[in-house]
Amino acid sequence: MPFSSLGLSPSLVKALSLANYKEPYPIQSQAIPAILTKKDVLGIAQTGSGKTAAYALPILEQLQHKTKSKNRFVNVLVLVPTRELADQVSEVFKQFSKGLTEPVKTMAVYGGVSINPQMMALQGVNVLVATPGRLIELEENNAVHLSEISVLVLDEADKMLNLGFKEEMTRIFDLLPKKRQNLLFSATLSEKLDGLNQVLLKDPLVVKIEAEEENIDLIKQTGYFVTEVKKGPLLRYLIKHNDLKQVLVFTSSIYSADKVVDKLKKNGIDAMAIHGDKSQEARKDALHKFKIGKTNVLVATDLISRGIDIKFLPYVINYELPRSPKDYIHRIGRTGRAESPGEAITLVTEQDKHHFRVIQKKMGKWVTMIDSEGIDLKGF
Repeated sequence: MPFSSLGLSPSLVKALSLANYKEPYPIQSQAIPAILTKKDVLGIAQTGSGKTAAYALPILEQLQHKTKSKNRFVNVLVLVPTRELADQVSEVFKQFSKGLTEPVKTMAVYGGVSINPQMMALQGVNVLVATPGRLIELEENNAVHLSEISVLVLDEADKMLNLGFKEEMTRIFDLLPKKRQNLLFSATLSEKLDGLNQVLLKDPLVVKIEAEEENIDLIKQTGYFVTEVKKGPLLRYLIKHNDLKQVLVFTSSIYSADKVVDKLKKNGIDAMAIHGDKSQEARKDALHKFKIGKTNVLVATDLISRGIDIKFLPYVINYELPRSPKDYIHRIGRTGRAESPGEAITLVTEQDKHHFRVIQKKMGKWVTMIDSEGIDLKGF
């Protein structure tokens, strides 16, 4: 089934083609037509299954046929639990809105950074991607108004509730118009999420996509205990000392990816970053150079990694741990494909130890651990 059969305009279908989206994922083929008819949707699918595009594409389509709200009265609100996800979701909207007949302005807002630039930049925003705390701060400062929201999206709804956002979200819901389209997307359907579903959604289409199991039997897994300050030197030691070729390194944020690349290059290791702040052309160039061996190390964030499909990728290094065990399995599953063995290396700090134990337990495999204190990192 092509994207053109889902009710999307030619400009969006063209944007999908340019982004190398060949055909819709199951969650997209089921959710997009329903969202276009303004139906509420509860989408349950694993990380990396195309959930963000499943709601971003029909929302952008709707905005092409809707009168935009007046300044600072946003049309669409996407609530997310973390700043990293806010950036990732915002990037997907921006990527697909290029070339649309009617321009759509998307912005991500979150705490941990100065609020004043965000307040000024909110002029003319149509799609706002926000963490709950910062959204409340902006609303209290009259920088944004929520009374004309036509679509509310709750992304990673299960995690938002587990992380204790319930009180903040209740406060936000009170500011929203009663008549709106509600879209909930999550990796799992927990009892808490089911309760929220009953409150928010009206006669929703429920789309549940069963997770595919990654085959990790061919992957040799090794972990290194390391202090935070020695992470960089250890990464460079592993690549240089073992003469690793074609290494995919994962970080948890865009900032970390750029920082790791900068340090690698300064130490004579050819590396490039691929993440949401890079243009589509820059990403394609980085991936092409990595595939043909011109660039030895590619440093990626989780969202962008979904589009990385290399038949015989020998090495994956987790410079930072992902949020969930499923994300970890997806990461290391980039190697060990097509009956070809691969190696996954994970750097584990003191703060990571408990989380990594949880990952291993969920994975059903225990990773051989090495203490990096016995490694001479001088000069790396």
